[in-house]
Amino acid sequence: MINKQMNNQSSNKQIKERDIHERIYKFVIRVINLTKALPKSPQNDVIIYQIVKSATSMGANDQEADGAESKKDFIAKYTIVKRENKETNYWLRIIKDTNPNISSRLSDLEQEGLELVRIVSSIIISTKRKI
Repeated sequence: MINKQMNNQSSNKQIKERDIHERIYKFVIRVINLTKALPKSPQNDVIIYQIVKSATSMGANDQEADGAESKKDFIAKYTIVKRENKETNYWLRIIKDTNPNISSRLSDLEQEGLELVRIVSSIIISTKRKI
């Protein structure tokens, strides 16, 4: 029975870990798809370039953290995830405030971005405690 509980706890931990990876991945995809809906203009071109860079960096560093060889390396990668997440959230605000025609489409995406910052921050803090 104890082994079964331990396996369930281990399984639940793996599911939670995968959930954050999946949430980040879906967030990145949603950001990229949003940029496809933006009207073409010199200003939006700059914003699109910046937000795609920050969002995809967020996803790439999340994947690198998943393969980290040490807790220190994991924390370093997740600190980048947090920073890129915050930058992506900034660009989402800029898009919302400069493209009123799609601002209603952004509230869920903005909320997810804020939640991801909180989750990633919590992961960093709890990992630091284990060092």
